[in-house]
Amino acid sequence: MTWYKMTTEQVLTALESGRNGLDKALRKVKQEEGSNTLSKEKEASKLQKFLHHFHDLLIYVLLVSAVLKGISGDFIDMTIILLVVIINAVIGYVQEAKATDSLDSLTSMMSSEAVILVDGEKETVKAESLVAGDIVYLSPGDIIPADLRVIEAYNLVIDEAILTGESTPVEKNNHTLEEDADLGDHVNMAYSGTLVNSGTGKGIVVQIGDQTEIGKINQHLKSVGSNETPLIKKMKQLNKQIFLFLMGLILFLVFFSLFFRDLSASELLSSMIALAVSAVPEGLPAVLSIILSVGVTRMARQHAIIKKMPAVETLGSMGVICSDKTGTLTKNEMAVVALVTAEETIDTTLEEVEVASIRQVEQDESVRKMAEIASYCNDTKITYKNGVREVIGNPTEGALLDWANHTALVEEEHDISKIPFDSSYKYMATLVEIQDKRYIYLKGAPDVLLNMVDFQLVDKRTETFEEEYWQQKISQQATKGQRILAAAFKEVTKAQTTLAHEDLQSGMILAGLFGIIDPPKKEAIEAVRISRKAGISVKMITGDHKDTAVAIAKEIGLENYQNALVGKDIEQLSDDELANVVLTNDVYARTTPEHKLRLVHAIQQNGQIVGMTGDGVNDAPALKQADIGIAMGIKGTEVTKDAADMVLADDNFATITVAIKEGRRVYENLKKTIYFSLPTAFAQGLLVVVSLLLDKPLPLSSVQILWLNMVTTITLSFALGFEPLAKNGMDQPPRNPKENILDRYAVFRIVYVSLMLAALGFLVNGFLAGRNASEAVMQTTLITTIVFGQVFYMINCREIYHFSINKSILSNKVLWLSLLILFILQALLIFTPIMHLALGTAVIGWPYIKLALLSGIVVFVVVELEKLFTRTLNNHNNYESS
Repeated sequence: MTWYKMTTEQVLTALESGRNGLDKALRKVKQEEGSNTLSKEKEASKLQKFLHHFHDLLIYVLLVSAVLKGISGDFIDMTIILLVVIINAVIGYVQEAKATDSLDSLTSMMSSEAVILVDGEKETVKAESLVAGDIVYLSPGDIIPADLRVIEAYNLVIDEAILTGESTPVEKNNHTLEEDADLGDHVNMAYSGTLVNSGTGKGIVVQIGDQTEIGKINQHLKSVGSNETPLIKKMKQLNKQIFLFLMGLILFLVFFSLFFRDLSASELLSSMIALAVSAVPEGLPAVLSIILSVGVTRMARQHAIIKKMPAVETLGSMGVICSDKTGTLTKNEMAVVALVTAEETIDTTLEEVEVASIRQVEQDESVRKMAEIASYCNDTKITYKNGVREVIGNPTEGALLDWANHTALVEEEHDISKIPFDSSYKYMATLVEIQDKRYIYLKGAPDVLLNMVDFQLVDKRTETFEEEYWQQKISQQATKGQRILAAAFKEVTKAQTTLAHEDLQSGMILAGLFGIIDPPKKEAIEAVRISRKAGISVKMITGDHKDTAVAIAKEIGLENYQNALVGKDIEQLSDDELANVVLTNDVYARTTPEHKLRLVHAIQQNGQIVGMTGDGVNDAPALKQADIGIAMGIKGTEVTKDAADMVLADDNFATITVAIKEGRRVYENLKKTIYFSLPTAFAQGLLVVVSLLLDKPLPLSSVQILWLNMVTTITLSFALGFEPLAKNGMDQPPRNPKENILDRYAVFRIVYVSLMLAALGFLVNGFLAGRNASEAVMQTTLITTIVFGQVFYMINCREIYHFSINKSILSNKVLWLSLLILFILQALLIFTPIMHLALGTAVIGWPYIKLALLSGIVVFVVVELEKLFTRTLNNHNNYESS
């Protein structure tokens, strides 16, 4: 039902209630219909979450290999393979251990107790026991326990920012609305989870639990599934490609061996397991987790807390940021941004103006009087708890007081009498004694005060009031989204000790107008500029008024604000129509959670990776739908933080651009890691395949291959995870999310490097066989050859297209540490008896080590020459095409 369009009596009748509340018997019957709580969904257990990390095609290959090893009696190899699989799963599980729990946080936002009227008597009951028809008392500081239709209001002001995104608290009344209105305009409704700022009132419960506006958000959160990040999609695609290629190769080799080679079943099984273990890049999942984890740690130092590891990489491909206005792009603190006097309009946001505030007050009588009115005609206090600013009272008055405090007024002041603000007359007045003189100070709505003043202050003299000038100024400031307050005064005799409304009807002098708004954060303006330079579009989606949203959009540098859409416009568009226009508009106002959800989905329909920022409950569903949900850490609600993938610990929109830069760095390093890992794994696979085709013994055992894939690959890949972003990394547009992680050049590189590593391995093996070396010595030398090949190829991969040895190689200390660790591990493999026993290796002399080193240098030189040839060819083609 549209409760806001019904009279109080109609609401009471519809809910079988009355002015004295429900009777006890009816309440008991209604309580059996359901409680005022939010429903929950069953969450996966920790065991299920852990087992999920085994759900991967390549992991299945390794598990089957381990089982077959066990069946054949090779329990040592089986144990090692299983340990590799478990280590990968543990790394993934530990990094993903923090599960989101949005619904619990929503529940915690609901009031725990409520004062209600039952059979004409007040009772304090648990909020969860409320039923439709209960009459609830409202007082300052109360969290609204359910959706209420206001039936009595005495200066009742409610902060609805968490639900609507509107920065200004809303004054409530019990008047019936005649026409349809947006959620933020329901002035006769009080919604569950919002906060009573000031005043008192009573409301009748019209919706409870999942039927409340917060309940609807709860349902949206449950209906929004978890999106797969681009990285996960690409890795699944890559794993599938490797799996299909591997299965095809195994089937081919099985048939080839059966018809053309005389192998026993155990020999064939051992060969196939060796092929599976060699061709599967076992270390890659662990390496990716480690690189993402490094990104998470680096972002945390920059105040961006990542909750889901793959989100790090997704940030790098983000093309659109949908931002809430209040508290994200703006400070969520009302501030005086303009002073209008009879002579000029002063922009108080300029730093030089702020510095000159004291001088202005001393020299400009109009500004001085406005400062006195802001200070002495004010019921609000500002405190600082743990460094956080807190306004006790009305936020608009808090803005006036904050500005006045910056003017550093030093006066002896004594309050004598006061007329408090009331919505019926829309002003506040005080009688104050200052420096042995008495003044009446008056502030309030300009449409009221302009009818009460007779004069205006010009410098230190008074002139006849010119209404046309002030109306023009009001219109100018209102188009900037500012809330306007007028300030007036007059001097009275010292004999006056009381203040009445009649005292305000003559002789009042207009000092000026205050322009008040929730101003944009300075760092947000710079962040929008950086985002646009990086090819990222920023869109404002807010529950606030259109004029305010457009004014802020202009100030922060958004482009397409001329055709700003409001919630009603969005409702009239189909999903396809919305998808067609969503990228051409940057401002959306008076939006509800449903609108935000549709907008995010519409942008995704255009193939864009979307980030959604916000701090209110109303942002939570859209945050969960977005590819990257970004919550404010200080002023954000727990609901929003739980629904998000990333939390900004400093509430700074600019931190997002820092996170995007880190995301791009992580993606580039992941790409380098894949360029590095796959050729080394495939080269080992080629050694097995070619040996089978040529009817030669396998050059390496399964355990030795695992040593190469897990220990050496992870150690070297770790170094690539710390490579810096290229200098022009933030000047490039976001990469296409549909771009395959392996392009043609990547495939070309992987193929020829794999062939080269395998060929060098066979050459070394052939050389040693000619010298009648033992199997252990041949295997140890081959392992060392592959390790040196990996070392030099890892250095190649520092730069995919350019020469890899540059100044930045010295700054990557992890690279040098990784090389040191690897050389120590390789020395242990060559020279220690325990490693000889575990891996079947042996001591080799310096001549064989030099042979392995020479092979690595050959790999480095060939790859660098290929990169030079590729760059030259690309430059030539680009020149011809231009």
